Amino acid sequence: MSERDTVLRSLHDVGLAAWFGGSLMGAVGLNGAAKAQGESWEEGARIASSGWAMWAPVGAAAIGVHLVGSSGLLAANATRVVTQQGVCASTLAKTVLTGAALAATAYTRVLGKKIELASSGNPQDAEKAGRVPVDTGQAERHLSYAQWSVPALTCGLIILNALHGEQQRPAQQLYGMWRRARTLAPYMVRSRHWHLMH
Repeated sequence: MSERDTVLRSLHDVGLAAWFGGSLMGAVGLNGAAKAQGESWEEGARIASSGWAMWAPVGAAAIGVHLVGSSGLLAANATRVVTQQGVCASTLAKTVLTGAALAATAYTRVLGKKIELASSGNPQDAEKAGRVPVDTGQAERHLSYAQWSVPALTCGLIILNALHGEQQRPAQQLYGMWRRARTLAPYMVRSRHWHLMH
């Protein structure tokens, strides 16, 4: 097996960078510009909704690219996850954060679509929105929280990725494997003693 996983790392990092950067720019720049330029709530919501809708396919592609790279790196480093102390914990934390970021991203899209329909001047959209009435003030507050949670969670993933990089240093790998072996040693001795007794 090759010791380098350049393609997988590139997919992982570029996808995560776009996911984080796009969500942060949207929360700061796009939403801020929509509020500043919109003469009414409806107009501001339409501007923001239009921008987020244009970003959605790119964001989805970035997430997909990141997940492909992340899954590939997990498979390539499966041995280290098992044998090096600390790697399993950081991998589990990264998996949980990824799941939370995916859930937050999906939730923002659902709320964004509701606001898009409620603010649209299109009669067909207004009819759809009327079938399921939405408290736009509450939905907008929830959307704001969710949109800010995405860059916060993906920033956490970037930090954990930096930790993974540090854990791959040769000295760290040796130290982690030695700690894992020392942790497992008492169980191995007990198991051997049990087999000898029986």
